[in-house]
Amino acid sequence: MNQAGIYLSIPFCRQKCTYCNFASEARAPESLPEYLRLLESEILNRATLWQAAGIPPSSGVTADSIYLGGGTPGLLSSEELAALLRMACASFQVELGAGSKAEITIEAAPENVTLENASAWAACSVNRISMGVQSMVTEELRAVGRMHDAETVRRAFAALRNARIENISVDLIAGLPHQTPASWRASLEALLDLRPAHFSVYMLEVDEDSRLGRELLGGGSRYRTAAIPAEDQVAAFYCEAVETLRRAGYEHYEISNFALPSRQSRHNWKYWTNARYFGFGVDAHSYDGERRWANTDSLDAYIEKLSRGESPVVECKTLAPQEQLEERFFLGLRRRIGVSLPELDAEFATHFPWGASERYNGTVQELIAAGWLERSGDCLRLTERGVLFSNEVFAGFIQ
Repeated sequence: MNQAGIYLSIPFCRQKCTYCNFASEARAPESLPEYLRLLESEILNRATLWQAAGIPPSSGVTADSIYLGGGTPGLLSSEELAALLRMACASFQVELGAGSKAEITIEAAPENVTLENASAWAACSVNRISMGVQSMVTEELRAVGRMHDAETVRRAFAALRNARIENISVDLIAGLPHQTPASWRASLEALLDLRPAHFSVYMLEVDEDSRLGRELLGGGSRYRTAAIPAEDQVAAFYCEAVETLRRAGYEHYEISNFALPSRQSRHNWKYWTNARYFGFGVDAHSYDGERRWANTDSLDAYIEKLSRGESPVVECKTLAPQEQLEERFFLGLRRRIGVSLPELDAEFATHFPWGASERYNGTVQELIAAGWLERSGDCLRLTERGVLFSNEVFAGFIQ
């Protein structure tokens, strides 16, 4: 079986961005050591904690990727990071040190990337940085509570490369307050000048889980909601990014992700290919090939449960064959190469001997007629237009 991915949640931030819908909190750093102690306890006692939640332990789990997200794991001291990674790597037989082929990623805000921090991360065997840039325009950054500016980003790149960390990914958000066609183009061009290995380009999510989303849905005027671009303009920004990055030599390998050759995110690829991954910490999710489960998204509840020796898992579901098939479609279609229908039929031959893909033939034909899906040989994939309506496409595969 392919090696798993390990996700470690560090749900602490210096301040909460208005668009953020993740389970992270702006808390005093004094509470971080206790959380890290409990996080390590969860990893070490995972078999007992999983069994308490009705999850059979996964024996012999080895991993080839570790991803520290949050939150802002870049806030960890070098000693805290080194201890956490040593313990996690030992638990999942991940090789550390020079010559290691494991991918070890840490998310960082640009203002946290200093020469000292970059050197410390490299010494801990971190070899990939995912940096939350979001924009290179100060007005847009300040509107959503970001503390850096374009010059901070440039210094961060220089610090990372000085530490010989070349695998740098940057996040961009289309749809920030005050964003215009000119400012969007300026952000793209400024980052292309820095030549990151990887881009993640997201369209602004509007939902109840962020302050900005709640304000916008409620018709309010706080958080610069009046300055948010219209939906069609946001879609145009995304399309421009797709074309600009393609011309610059980046492969559009997943809806939101673009990479230079051989620089795709190994860890995130596991999510879209139904590989196993195991998450630890607040709001961390796991998948063992048959079951999906999730930890509590409350930092206080997580601390209370682990302090009492209780499992932090709050939901667990064993997927029926039909649900697994649905996931193969809507996760696989996120990849720009699409879904191989013969491979799908072979994988589910025991459950659907007449052909797994045939169950959705009507849906597929409708989506092809709408211009949202296309057949390329034996593969089914989103069209360029279908990418913009991907949520509607995916909904067609959920029964």
